[in-house]
Amino acid sequence: MRPEAGPPPRTARDAGDDTRALTLVMHTAFFVLLGASLARYLSRHPGDPLTPLVVTLSVLLAALYVLGPALGARLTLRRVTWLGAVVAAWAVLVVLAPSFAWCAVPLFYTGLRTLPLRAAVTLVCLLTALTAAAQLKLAGWPDPNVLLAPPAVAAVATTVFLTMERQAARQRALIDDLVRTRRELAATERREGTLAERERLAREIHDTLAQGLSSQRMLLQAADRLWDGAPDTARGHVRTAAAIAESNLAEARRFVHDLTPADLAEAGGLPEALRAVADRESRAGLTVRLHTEGTPGAPLAPAVEAALLRIAQGALANVREHARATTAAVTLTCLDDQIVLDVADDGIGFDTTAERAGRGSPRGHGLPASRARLRQLGGTLTVESAPGEGTVVSASVPLFTDAAEGRGT
Repeated sequence: MRPEAGPPPRTARDAGDDTRALTLVMHTAFFVLLGASLARYLSRHPGDPLTPLVVTLSVLLAALYVLGPALGARLTLRRVTWLGAVVAAWAVLVVLAPSFAWCAVPLFYTGLRTLPLRAAVTLVCLLTALTAAAQLKLAGWPDPNVLLAPPAVAAVATTVFLTMERQAARQRALIDDLVRTRRELAATERREGTLAERERLAREIHDTLAQGLSSQRMLLQAADRLWDGAPDTARGHVRTAAAIAESNLAEARRFVHDLTPADLAEAGGLPEALRAVADRESRAGLTVRLHTEGTPGAPLAPAVEAALLRIAQGALANVREHARATTAAVTLTCLDDQIVLDVADDGIGFDTTAERAGRGSPRGHGLPASRARLRQLGGTLTVESAPGEGTVVSASVPLFTDAAEGRGT
């Protein structure tokens, strides 16, 4: 069963919408209470000589209250002065007409939003005391309900407001952390992508351009030595070096665009591509033979074919440059659950202790690059060698895994 999707995460915009909605409700409540209090006063005291003053103060209080949003929400001297004028106008109204006392509830919110916590709580207490006194004056006797209701309402309003402010602050902090984490994750992914691309290019350059340039250098050096005594042989070396340069140019264009290696694209399959590589490396005293055993139950993924071909190219380049071998054998074995590539030579071999310890080997960057290729496919690379006994490089890749079924080089 699929897990039920939870509610979408809240954002800073959602928190701002909540604050604006609460502010709108409080402003509306203030004007509703102010209008209701004025209507009650006019209906209860027709012809009262204080009526013009009460109406004037009501209009003044409404005008002052409307002016508040234009001053902003930051604590400034102008905003504190404005709040003092609003409270003073309301207090005079309450003294003249106690029914205006319930306008204190929206003023609680205004004071809590404007002043620091201690000053805001002090203001709430003063407003509550004046409201209770006004209600007792209306009741005409010490009614317990009238005496206790204003403090209870003030306590509830203050607690709700402070709780919402704390939650909003925690939410803003959480949103900031999420935004910062998202940015850090994006930066990390960019760095990892850059490093992965650099590693891919390093492997491709080592297995193609670097090896080709090394072969060209050896051929041109041999041609230079033979130029006077055996000009035909020297020209053959130069032509071979030119062919290698042309092949390297094609490889460079392909791996820049992350395409299939040229040998695979031209041969149409891994065995044929390995045969082309073996034929190309069989020169200047080195004979390379190819053996294939079995056939895979399904076509190999392009990523597997490309990796094994590159490993064979790198291993044969090491044989040619370092092993002083006369023969080399490339064996491709297809088993039920894996495909294995072995490259063996009869050269001088080397001590594998340093290579097994992860400190590299006399054969340079080739073996670490091959291990990195196989690691991406879930495969392994083993090297068996000893001084004077040749070398065997064995690469195995499991079949029918997510990594082995991937695409690309």
